[in-house]
Amino acid sequence: MKAHSVEFKDVWKVFGTGSKLDLASVQRNDLSKAALLEKYGCVAAVAGVSFKVEAGEIFCVMGLSGSGKSTLVRHVNRLIKPSSGQIIVGGEDINQKSENEMRELRARTMGMVFQNVALLPHRTVRDNVALSLELRKASVRQRREIAEEKLELVQLAGWGDRYPDQLSGGMKQRVGLARALAADPAILLMDEPFSALDPLIRRELQDQFKALSTKLGKTTLFITHDLDEAVRLGHHIGVMKDGKMLQIGSADEILGSPNDPYVEKFVQGSSRLKLLKAETVMLPLEEFRTVGQGQPLADAPRLRLDTPIEELLGLSNRHGNTPMVVVDDGGADVGVITASSILRGVHERL
Repeated sequence: MKAHSVEFKDVWKVFGTGSKLDLASVQRNDLSKAALLEKYGCVAAVAGVSFKVEAGEIFCVMGLSGSGKSTLVRHVNRLIKPSSGQIIVGGEDINQKSENEMRELRARTMGMVFQNVALLPHRTVRDNVALSLELRKASVRQRREIAEEKLELVQLAGWGDRYPDQLSGGMKQRVGLARALAADPAILLMDEPFSALDPLIRRELQDQFKALSTKLGKTTLFITHDLDEAVRLGHHIGVMKDGKMLQIGSADEILGSPNDPYVEKFVQGSSRLKLLKAETVMLPLEEFRTVGQGQPLADAPRLRLDTPIEELLGLSNRHGNTPMVVVDDGGADVGVITASSILRGVHERL
């Protein structure tokens, strides 16, 4: 399914039943979370949030527990209704949709992966993946074919006949992702899906998810409290605190130019070196041909544009002075990385 954009327009969500609550006054006077609780006995979980997730991009929402990020993501599929504001999905205001229309939208347009993937223990892995297709009344053959295709996509080919209790934590998360992808949704909603996993498994799944996202072009709203994860995955990052979106920008902008004291504290101690990727340290192809003294590139290792610095360092150490070629999403050569170009990139970030 073609990717959709998702837009929040001045979205508020206030929990509580304060009889004297005047939301317009709260908005006008920009009451703090503490002041709202004291005056009305209510909590603003989301307070005037506006931003747009472009079709096909990964937008990471960061914040500590209680910042409002999980409440925010549940507005997209209207599991939570806003107190005010609009959520525009694919150009349509979902607040205007009926319950039947929303059920159809959730079933066909949105895939959800949460920290607890909640696989059904009495169903096989294959049947868990195919659940949404079964609810659509797809044929047994179609369900099986699509489930096997998605399992192969998340590197679980051959595991379809197993049961959830036979899987590791990382494998369960992959099944959850395959289940979300089975309906071919335009939008993926990911609420801290990897946060409970061991670091090595988590990194592996992050890499796998990013590769899948690039391949499939899904619009993704990804919730995390982990800055490294947001930097690794997000095209854009939003930082939340007390229901408010404090700053939105690229990883470079969030780490390099925090515009709020809280954001500055949040990213304090995080090295900008982690922003380095193949794309940022490569020499353009023509420049290398000028300075490279005719070094052959046909047999050189090929790397993606988003290959991270730690991988580049390991490859450079392994290949010595051999140049490494960077290719775009279409496989065309676009640049060359050498040990000196990596050092130059590191020096510029220090």
